[in-house]
Amino acid sequence: MVNKLTRGFWPKVARIILRNRILILFLVAAATVFLAMQWKNIQFSNTEANILPNDHPASVQYSAFTKIFGEEGNAIVFAVRDAALFQPNNFNRWNKFSKQLEAFPEIDFVVSTDNLKVLEKDNEKQEFVIEDFIKNPPETQAEVTQLKDHLLNNLPFYNGLIYNPDSETIQTIAYLDKDIMSTPVRNEFILNDLRDLVQNFEEETQLDMHISGMPYIRTWNTKSIVDEIGIFIVAALLVTSLIFFFFFRSFRATFISMCVVVIGVMWAFGILGLLQYEITILTALIPPLIIVIGIPNCIFLINKYQQEVKKHGNQALSLQRVISKIGNATLMTNITTASGFATFIILDSDLLKEFGIVASINIIGIFILSLLIIPIIYSFMALPKTKHLKHLNKKWIDLFVDWMERMVRHYRIGVYVTTLIVLILSIIGIYQIEITGSRIEDLPKNTHYFKDIRFFEQEFDGIMPMEIVVDTKRKNGAVRPATLRRMDQLGTVIQETPELSRPISMVDLVKYSKQAFYNGIPKYYQLPTSQENTFIMDMVRKSSAEGDLLESFVDSTGQTARLTTYLRDVKIDRMEEIETDILDAISKYFPQERYNVFMTGKALLFLKGTKYLVKNLLISLALAIGLISLFMAYLFRSFRMIIISLIPNLLPLVITAGLMGYLGIPIKPSTILVFSIAFGISVDDTIHFLAKYRQELTANKWQIKRSVYAALRETGVSMFYTSIVLFFGFSVFIISSFGGTKALGGLVSATLLFAMLANLILLPSLLLSLERSIANKQVLKKPQIDILPKEEVSLKDK
Repeated sequence: MVNKLTRGFWPKVARIILRNRILILFLVAAATVFLAMQWKNIQFSNTEANILPNDHPASVQYSAFTKIFGEEGNAIVFAVRDAALFQPNNFNRWNKFSKQLEAFPEIDFVVSTDNLKVLEKDNEKQEFVIEDFIKNPPETQAEVTQLKDHLLNNLPFYNGLIYNPDSETIQTIAYLDKDIMSTPVRNEFILNDLRDLVQNFEEETQLDMHISGMPYIRTWNTKSIVDEIGIFIVAALLVTSLIFFFFFRSFRATFISMCVVVIGVMWAFGILGLLQYEITILTALIPPLIIVIGIPNCIFLINKYQQEVKKHGNQALSLQRVISKIGNATLMTNITTASGFATFIILDSDLLKEFGIVASINIIGIFILSLLIIPIIYSFMALPKTKHLKHLNKKWIDLFVDWMERMVRHYRIGVYVTTLIVLILSIIGIYQIEITGSRIEDLPKNTHYFKDIRFFEQEFDGIMPMEIVVDTKRKNGAVRPATLRRMDQLGTVIQETPELSRPISMVDLVKYSKQAFYNGIPKYYQLPTSQENTFIMDMVRKSSAEGDLLESFVDSTGQTARLTTYLRDVKIDRMEEIETDILDAISKYFPQERYNVFMTGKALLFLKGTKYLVKNLLISLALAIGLISLFMAYLFRSFRMIIISLIPNLLPLVITAGLMGYLGIPIKPSTILVFSIAFGISVDDTIHFLAKYRQELTANKWQIKRSVYAALRETGVSMFYTSIVLFFGFSVFIISSFGGTKALGGLVSATLLFAMLANLILLPSLLLSLERSIANKQVLKKPQIDILPKEEVSLKDK
């Protein structure tokens, strides 16, 4: 019943398309204009990708932290490592720079040598007071040297915060207004006002300023993504059009195909705007992906049209048969490709969910555009000339097909032995893969902001904040001596970890208070003894000057304190070791019955998010395999055929995974994505081949060998064309400056190349070797859907 419906459905679709050409073109144009109007809603991501779901324990803890202390990733840091900074003119210009920063409404406050505060004791009032580090701008070299020596030698509180005593690097910290952190205002400020300010400073002083901080990195990262979208689209169009023209040698066919994919790209941007999704590192890949995936549709349709014209020269009949014969097959293959992307929709990650929704919608959209535009445009044109059909008889293609047939016919044992050897080597390679990655590993390596990240790691031990929150479960519990001692012990563990910076907390303020109590002598920068604690803490409580400083370290009730450290760029396995060590220290120093202590911060969220993503992407891959297996079962109604069809598609994934092990490419979000995408695309060739094979079986009265060779010759050329287009199309992403995008392009290209060889050589070999098991009327039952209609066989016989 279903077969009758499908056999009648596609000829009816062909008649509707060809009889309503003007109306359909008008509707396509109207839809394109409507979606183009949605471009105004496109926004570029101003925040970090939301990988973890909101109800994940790590997300809950981070939310609890930000409610008490606010966003911790709103600092931009500026540093100079040059002895010339300590010349009077340059030093005063550096302080002027911080004043200029503070004048911007986008800046909340600035910590620098210009406004640095020094804690001192007022002996008369018996309280602490805050004095300016610089009371008057220095005019002589001696004054600057005195200030420098005082800062580096007498103010350990600012060690690692404002200065590095070993290299004498000086740092200024500007905290952005939290209200603009996730808005375009942040990007405009950093890319324009801040850049001009820094350039003016460097030109006037001839000093090299280094800049970093999470808002700064995210802004320039977003700009890099935006810049690459245009490059990818142009490169994908150029590469695919050149390959298309090389195969077809027709400007007309190439131009029509380019028009189809350009409209597809316009639809892709329009759907992003319509759904109001942001442009992220993943959604930025969709427009060039549509070009790469859309061209094979054009190849199948135009190739079939030219074959029909060559057979009988009747244009109307040729166009009708293109739609009715190729329409169903192309729909099935696009559905499997879309299914590979659609599996991301079930994941809790907003980043992957949006990518899956937009990609799967646009894959079906480019199929509809191809099916409508190509036959209609050709219907208004003259029949292809003889020179346009020459590619159908190219000798090198015949040589390639002859080589495939020879391998399948005479060297099947060699094919199996080679496959087995490659499989064993790949499995060995898989055991060498590491699940790792780092926060900045995929960032463009040749950019100024990446180089500055490395600078700040070297000078100040990293820029990725990690927070430890200590809830004492009682009011003012955070300032009790017992709590301070425990925090100091935990701080020692952190300070002994090479990848972590010196922690900053309430403990440092209390130590600074003791130093101030003893007239600023550096050796007294330590926690008060039990005897000293009483009168020092009395002075602290009496000193309104310390109120502002306390707000940064303790909540308003004095119950909850924070301890802030910064993490270098380390691999995830090392990050896990650090987390374990600190959690062990927390459990050792903070009894659970008295304290509620947890770790959070952007660095930890990245660790949890990466592990969560890898786990869910593996689930997505398994789902894609299961979903497409069910689809194959529905098409072929044979368990054995499902197994046979999965082998040439799973093998390339195993080979690629093995290559990753040998090449040292780790499993991380950007590389695990490869497998779901490649599997969804590579299975298209299997569907085309098996559909044609089953059709040949019925036409050739179950003569196995004849059917396999006929299917190989009939589908081999189209499969070769589309695979080459996909290989070079995905290779475009290798030009990306982002490591993840580059790996995605290279690995998907390699996987699709392996898949082509597996489908053209291994699959036919398996069918021939297992002919008695699978090639009979009981196994190959009547399919639910005829992918290729019967008329194609009769026409071929004629």
